[in-house]
Amino acid sequence: MLKEKIQADRIAKCEGTNLSAVILAGGLGTRLRSMVNDRPKVMAVVAGRPFVEWIVMALQAVGVRHLIFCVGYLREIVQAYFQDGTGFGVRIDYSCEQELLGTGGALRQCLPFVRSDPVLVLNGDSYCQVNVPEYLQWHSGMSRAGSIVVVKTDNPDRFGSVEMASNGAVVGFKEKALGLDASWTNAGIYLLSQELLGAIPSNQSISLEHDILPLWASRGLWGFPSLGTFVDMGTPEGLRSAEELFTVTVT
Repeated sequence: MLKEKIQADRIAKCEGTNLSAVILAGGLGTRLRSMVNDRPKVMAVVAGRPFVEWIVMALQAVGVRHLIFCVGYLREIVQAYFQDGTGFGVRIDYSCEQELLGTGGALRQCLPFVRSDPVLVLNGDSYCQVNVPEYLQWHSGMSRAGSIVVVKTDNPDRFGSVEMASNGAVVGFKEKALGLDASWTNAGIYLLSQELLGAIPSNQSISLEHDILPLWASRGLWGFPSLGTFVDMGTPEGLRSAEELFTVTVT
């Protein structure tokens, strides 16, 4: 009973923030075209559901009620499936790209829909098991321009790595390169201040990961370590790993 009460209290705190969550779902998914060519990659079916639905379910389960989908390529498929979110226990707004804006440009464009400060941001093509209420409480404990959920990975050659000081402050990033040691990797989940989002140049294609976050290293950007399972479904191998993860989840 005590465990359930603690979890309920955490969820109540999360609900009380009126937290907005942005899901970046506008990618073209070129690496998955051989397997998914009739829909956005986030809508690839994994364990009986579109991949991004697993993210929506996880957010709804911890009390997040307002979602913003940043959509572009074949966006009508996402909109037709989720509609206004009522059927999933959430409210969904859509920020639609008319041309490719990159992850940073898409975030900047959706700012008028954001109701909270900070805002939770998630890549729609990856999933990491993280305690969102705990993450939010940790983030709110200090003045932070932004924070990144980081996970340990044995293949930073594919993902690159996040360099952190001993106190968790992000001091730099290493791009994908052969020969990187096992290290902390960006899990694609962020809490970002409206100050940081508002500083992103508007109406241009720009990358959050490569252009924006490196500018904020050593300027109030922090890493939140997670030991949860992480999958990136952006490749055929990643899609199979996601299938394995969520098949176990529902059985």
